[in-house]
This record gives sequence, C-alpha cells and structure tokens, in this order.
Amino acid sequence: MSPAAQRPFAAPRNDAGSDSVWREVHARACAPYRATSTFDWYFARGKLGHDPVFRSLLESGDLRGARVVDIGCGRGLLASLLQSCSDMHRTGRWPAAWHEAPAVSAYTGIDLMQRDLRSAERALGSLALAPRFVCGDMRSTALPACELVVLLDVLHYVDHAAQLGVLAQVRSALQPQGRLLLRVGDSSQRRAFGFSHWVDTAVTLLRRRSAPPRSGRSIAEWTALLHGLGFGVRSVPMSAGTPFANVLLVADLR
Repeated sequence: MSPAAQRPFAAPRNDAGSDSVWREVHARACAPYRATSTFDWYFARGKLGHDPVFRSLLESGDLRGARVVDIGCGRGLLASLLQSCSDMHRTGRWPAAWHEAPAVSAYTGIDLMQRDLRSAERALGSLALAPRFVCGDMRSTALPACELVVLLDVLHYVDHAAQLGVLAQVRSALQPQGRLLLRVGDSSQRRAFGFSHWVDTAVTLLRRRSAPPRSGRSIAEWTALLHGLGFGVRSVPMSAGTPFANVLLVADLR
C-alpha cells in the first residue's frame, strides 16, 4: 500500500442539476475578468472550466478555512471562485448535494509575476472578499496566519531544499487544525510526468520566466516529506481529462 492515504477519485457528477450549478459558479467566477481584457476572460474560462481541481475542491468540501493563503495565485482565479461560492450560498443557490460552501473571511494571494497580479487587482479589487495580492518569491515572502494554504502546481519550480523551506513556512503559518492543499506531479508516472515537465518548460519560456521547472518527487516522497512536518496526508488523483500526472495532497495538521 502507498504511504499516502489513498482516496478513490470522484469524477465530477454528470447529473443535470449539479452541472447546471457548476456552470453558474463558473460563469460568476469568470465575469469580473471581462473588465480587464478579453485574454484574461478567456483564460479564466478555460482554466476554471478545464482544470478538474476547482470543481473537485467544491464538491468534496476540501476547500475549507476562514483565512486563505494562495501561493502562486496568478490572476487570482481562486479568489474569484471563492467569491462566486459565497454569492451562491448567500442567495440560496448552493447545491445541497455538495459539501458546505467555503466560508472565507480573508484571502491573500502571492505570486512572482507582477503582470498577473495587476490583472487580478483590476478584475477583483472591488470584490466583497477584498482579496490582498502580494508580489513576492514564495521562498522568502512572509505568510500571514491562516487556516488554509493552497499551493497548486508551483513547488516544482524550486529545488528540493527550497521546497522543504516553503513547506516549513506553511507549517508555521497554519493555525491548529489548519490544512494545506498541495497539487504536485507524481514523478513515478514517468511518461505523464515527463509530458507535464515539457509543457511547463515551454510555458516558462513563452512567459519569459527566469526559473524553469526543476525538481519533482514521487507521491510517496511528497507524503513522507509532509509527514515529517507533522501533517496527516491523503492523496487524490487530480488530472482527469488531462495528460498530466497531477495528484492533490490534502494535508491536515495532526
């Protein structure tokens, strides 16, 4: 048995009611980006619509915590999604079949790309959630106290020592019973992981980032690392409908 506590992947429900609600959540989350640029709007529609992690987090109830820190936030898609969920819940549109809507009181997004953060601020600056965006390197940026940290597809851009440093900072910022949502590539899936690495490298070059992807680990290695920091971990395959080797690690402080 894998060291990770495996949980079977629950594919998004295909019933008409659930799909209809997700379409409304998705549309509400994308709407603020119309005010920035056509590219930002299409990017939000594509990323939120085709990356399985967003809907899965809502349906599973794994996205919980009053104060959220989103490391590698980019254009702030998660902040917009959280506001969309709040609006749906407030108006009685949240589906009973899903877990409770996220109840977020504070959101901090951290990213190295100033251009993406400017788009986030233009699109989301007037949200009731009042998201705060910080331009900084995840290896050195101080994290506020929080109940939830989200790290989706970013730790492989730094080496193993820096990965441990970032996770140690996360551990220190999280309050008792806090949670880390960490999506990583599983290097033991060699073909899919190799394809993911190639895509990340190409995107890095196109966006003129200085740091291409550097360091991967197997899920067993990621799990052992998190256990050493005091987390209990379960893993959820999170690449359905894509050619990647992505796995979501739901890590709760023990």
